[in-house]
Amino acid sequence: MKKIFLPLFLLLALFVSPDTAQAADELNTGDTAWMITATVLVLFMTLPGLALFYGGLVRTKNVLSVLMQCFAMAGIMTILWVIYGYSLAFGTPDSMEAGKVTMGSLIGDGSAFFLKGIGADSVSGTIPTVVFITFQMTFAIITPALIVGAFAERMKFSAMVLFCIAWFTFSYLPICHMAWAGDGALFANWGVMDFAGGTVVHINAGVAGLVACILVGKRLGYGKEPITPHSVVLTVVGACMLWVGWFGFNAGSELAADGTAGMAMLVTQVATGTAATVWMLIEWFGRGKPTAVGIATGAVAGLVAITPASGSAGPMGAIIIGAASAVVCYIFAVNLKSRFGYDDSLDVFGVHGIGGIVGAVLTGVCAAEGFGGAGLEHDNIAGQVFAQIKSIIVTIIWSGVVSVVALKVIDIVVGLRVSEEVETVGLDLTEHGEEGYHTH
Repeated sequence: MKKIFLPLFLLLALFVSPDTAQAADELNTGDTAWMITATVLVLFMTLPGLALFYGGLVRTKNVLSVLMQCFAMAGIMTILWVIYGYSLAFGTPDSMEAGKVTMGSLIGDGSAFFLKGIGADSVSGTIPTVVFITFQMTFAIITPALIVGAFAERMKFSAMVLFCIAWFTFSYLPICHMAWAGDGALFANWGVMDFAGGTVVHINAGVAGLVACILVGKRLGYGKEPITPHSVVLTVVGACMLWVGWFGFNAGSELAADGTAGMAMLVTQVATGTAATVWMLIEWFGRGKPTAVGIATGAVAGLVAITPASGSAGPMGAIIIGAASAVVCYIFAVNLKSRFGYDDSLDVFGVHGIGGIVGAVLTGVCAAEGFGGAGLEHDNIAGQVFAQIKSIIVTIIWSGVVSVVALKVIDIVVGLRVSEEVETVGLDLTEHGEEGYHTH
């Protein structure tokens, strides 16, 4: 009997085992096509989405300076990502070990500098490694670009470039590694849930923006004279582009075309629609009129807050996160900013920093099955929320310290702020020799 069944089992193994064992490492054309699309969508968020959103919010004399800063980030961060960024963010040193905190838990290694050893045939999961690298590159582009809104209309272009390079190197890359480098990375060891970048992108950038706007100082006339957006149309168009592109940001973070990606797309839409509606209602009932800038800002707050939860929350949780983000971000961006007197020009901290914190904390609640989520990394909500809070604290301290040190050094080397004369004329003419609009 054994002589009969043994050959049958061996024959069955030839057909079953290879596919089963190698399924996770085989290229899937459907996943690849989706990830290429998602990559384009995320780049679309920066160029032209964020550039137009920010460009409309500043005054006419500074519109090109903001567009230029976003465009410059797309170029500079692309180069840095290839040279050393990808390797330090996603490299896995030998010291990395699940459950242990080592230097490898905080930062990657140099094994993939200049993308060494990675070719067209390299595969990560079910997609080409080069597609994964390019997808993550678009995150590395938009994150420092977010920061420029905090000190818009008054920082030297040279200082902006130096600061973003330093911050990218010493804050973005380590936090990215801690969150997404896999087993042995700090946040993974803690069981933190950050699907698409609540800590890595939004809290990280928001804190840097707050530090920068305080150290650079307020714009001339801030709090004494009206400083209003020069084109609400550009801002709303930019917000629409961000909304569309964010589906690539969140659903793409699944790295596959599957049900989780589909749910991420759904909850992104639900949270964003909820936040936009709640912000509109707050303005309507609180100030008498809903504004286009307000509803656009509310939508962005919802997009930010759902980011860490997009791979784990369900529709119920998305409504909770969207509503909470609108309320809390409105309080910080509108009420507390004026009370404390800091000039966060385009509400980078109020929307991205605070929205990221709200989303990161509520991920620990809304991912629970009782709220319609996919489940927690910890046994209970309290344990998950505690892990989320630890990651928030680390991100705030890390980004804050890096930002302070970088800005202080850059201030000594080239100076942070343009002169009063330059600021009065506008950065478009004085820093770039161009005008966004020719009125004469």
